[in-house]
Amino acid sequence: MAELTPLSSVQFRVSDILGTRLKACAFFPIRIANLSVKPFVINARGNSRVESPKTRNRRSRKKFNGTQTKPRLSVFCSDKQLYAMLVDDYNRKCLFYGSTLQKSIRGDPPCTVIEAAKRVGEELIKASIDLKINEISSYDRNGNARGERMQAFEIAIAQHGFLPY
Repeated sequence: MAELTPLSSVQFRVSDILGTRLKACAFFPIRIANLSVKPFVINARGNSRVESPKTRNRRSRKKFNGTQTKPRLSVFCSDKQLYAMLVDDYNRKCLFYGSTLQKSIRGDPPCTVIEAAKRVGEELIKASIDLKINEISSYDRNGNARGERMQAFEIAIAQHGFLPY
């Protein structure tokens, strides 16, 4: 097959501010076989059915409110620590607060964070016995998943029968 040669240049009239002039334009044939055509795909921003754990938690907090005799147990896990509170939502008071950062829970020779989380659960049970609390209204994990610290904490309070499920 003969090789493709460029066509002769074609003259076009081009108008600009200074006037009309001739401009040469050379055309070269393009081989269409070498071009790849990508399909046009529109991606959505995200799955609308999957909602944020924080949004779910905010909605459930409207349904479950703690009282003096039946408080809400709120637990928050940061990257390194665990924080637990018994909350009376009716009077807007915190009945118990414990975290793995407290020196009384951590001990003189510092223990691991997982052991400290278990001790927070034990301290929570002691405080609930002193406050004459037999059950909690809801267990609020603040949308966090159950990691090692959360599971160690839950084992300690489940032995007392505090978990509602």
